[in-house]
Amino acid sequence: MSRLIWDAIGEKFYEMGTKMGALYPMKEDGSYENGVAWNGLTAVTESPSGAEETKLYADDIKYASLRSAEEYAYTIEAYTYPPEWEPCDGSAQVATGVTIGQQKRKGFGFSWVTTVGNDVSDEVGKKIHIAWNSTASPSEKSYASINDSPDAITFSWECSTSPVNVSGFRPTSHMEIDCSKLKAATVKAIEDKLWGTENAEATLPTPEEIITLVTTSEAAV
Repeated sequence: MSRLIWDAIGEKFYEMGTKMGALYPMKEDGSYENGVAWNGLTAVTESPSGAEETKLYADDIKYASLRSAEEYAYTIEAYTYPPEWEPCDGSAQVATGVTIGQQKRKGFGFSWVTTVGNDVSDEVGKKIHIAWNSTASPSEKSYASINDSPDAITFSWECSTSPVNVSGFRPTSHMEIDCSKLKAATVKAIEDKLWGTENAEATLPTPEEIITLVTTSEAAV
């Protein structure tokens, strides 16, 4: 047995940054189109909700505790967005260079990367985040006069999700992959799926497909 040690060298971890956003528009049949790069991504804010407690009392004491279903939501902030995002934001092109709003909003999948650092290095690993079955709500856009302190417009979209099935687990709409705990070959296989290669398009696997990929790759000699 040994005494607990706090703040050991190399064990002061933290997470930062948001980069390498990728959008996967949803088709009518529920599958996803090929992924596209999302440039200008500035923030992704996760906002889970639900899992609220309902207390049951009997015999003058707390008898049991029930939890409501948990929901996953997130907010995307960016300076710009890919053209493929417009149908997801309720826009439709009616002529070259002309779009109208208030149209049917297309579902989508989204992935992004955060950086893991510690007291030794500010980049010891990364985490890949994936959200499935998402829809975006209308967002506010603020246009201001250019002055002596100009700033670019920042777009923001609140996104809600509907969970998808995962064998052996409760349905989920979000997955987080800690690449520092996986083999390099496994990480590359995941990245090749999500971001594409010279010979393959970027695609969005289902949660079960990613689980299978990881377990198979990690088990390989």
